[in-house]
Amino acid sequence: MAVKKLKPTTPGQRHKVVAINTGITTNKPEKSLLRTVKKSGGRNNTGKMTMRYIGGGHKKKYRIIDFKRDKDNIPAEVLSIEYDPNRNARICLVQYTDGEKRYIIAPNGIQVGQTIASGTGIEPEIGNTLFLQEIPLGTVIHNIELQPGKGAQLARSAGSYAQLASRDGKYAIIKLPSGESRMILVTCKATIGFVSNSDHALIRSGKAGRSRWLGRRPRVRGVAMNPVDHPMGGGEGRASGGQPRSRKGIPSKGYKTRSPKKASTALIVEKRKK
Repeated sequence: MAVKKLKPTTPGQRHKVVAINTGITTNKPEKSLLRTVKKSGGRNNTGKMTMRYIGGGHKKKYRIIDFKRDKDNIPAEVLSIEYDPNRNARICLVQYTDGEKRYIIAPNGIQVGQTIASGTGIEPEIGNTLFLQEIPLGTVIHNIELQPGKGAQLARSAGSYAQLASRDGKYAIIKLPSGESRMILVTCKATIGFVSNSDHALIRSGKAGRSRWLGRRPRVRGVAMNPVDHPMGGGEGRASGGQPRSRKGIPSKGYKTRSPKKASTALIVEKRKK
């Protein structure tokens, strides 16, 4: 996929950088894998706004994604590569030899007509899902499980990937996109390759209206509020607002919020980059 910078014919197009969807092969999703999405507008079950700056946006339907890849040793053919409004990565529709269709996160370089598989004893090729104990060291992977059988949780966004660094007993050491190195059980699955649509990071919306299409309402800065509403509010004129912190008073720079008693701390070999 590539990006295109538009000519500044209008103020909204002056800084606009859009994606050229060359890899997408169809614009009609598989109906059997669609579900409706109910919008909350940031309100809970009593109607109270619990999340600010959410509302509006274009109508969309959810595509059911197979993060577990649990149809082992049954080959599947890639039917199409599609746009998904619920994520920044592309998805592809695959059909197994028994006739079942599923959506998966599309790896970079996957082609229509390609055959993929998951399970034990298969080749470590792009799109195939293997157990970490069978993947060669140094391989670039994505869609990594944290618990066996739970489904992929790590490295799922556009262009992201991790690397299998080493194995030690029942654990594999994975270098994650954040720079963190972490131990994960070798009985967990991961998919070979990195996630598609890596140019997503280069896209610039160009105007505020495109954020509204995505369901994002305008966000009010803390320094523009009154002291009763935010710790950084108030002051005469354009006051700087003091130390940067959240609405609840938690500092936003350098303050550690991770619980020291978290069980997974023992599995972290190297902390993420600062």
